[in-house]
Amino acid sequence: MKNFAGAPGTRTGLTLRVAQCLFAASSIASMATTKTFFNFTAFCYLIASMGLVIIWSFGLAVIDAYALATKKVLHSPISLSLFVVGDWVTSTLSLAAAASSGGITVLYFGDLGGCSLREECTKYQLSVAFAFLSWLVNEISFLIMVWLLASG
Repeated sequence: MKNFAGAPGTRTGLTLRVAQCLFAASSIASMATTKTFFNFTAFCYLIASMGLVIIWSFGLAVIDAYALATKKVLHSPISLSLFVVGDWVTSTLSLAAAASSGGITVLYFGDLGGCSLREECTKYQLSVAFAFLSWLVNEISFLIMVWLLASG
C-alpha cells in the first residue's frame, strides 16, 4: 500500500492537499472581495468552513511534504484514523457550507432577482463553485483514507 495514489506521504496525496487549500483559498478570496457577504449567514459560514479546510489541508500538506522529503511511511492505524476523522469533519462542513451558500445564491440572486450588482453576483457564484471543488477534492482524500484504514 506504500505507493497507493493519494496515500499520505505520496506526491498524489500532497497534490490533493494543495488543491484543497487552493480551492478553499480561492473561495474565501472571491467571497471576501464583495461588499455585502456578511449580510448572509450562509456566506459567513462558507468563509469559516473554508478557513478550517485551509488550516487542516495545509497542515497535512506540510506533513506530506515532510514524509516525501524524509521518505517516511505514514500508514500507522493511529495516524490514518486521525486523517479519516479530520477529512470527514472538514468534508461534511464544507459540503454543508457550499450547499447552503449555493442555495442562497440561486434563491436570492436567481429566483428572486435580488442582485442588482452583477459583479458581486458573479463573485458569489464563483466562490460557491470553488467551495464545491474544494469539497470534491476533500471527499476524494477522505475516501482514500477510509480505504487505506480499512485495508490496513
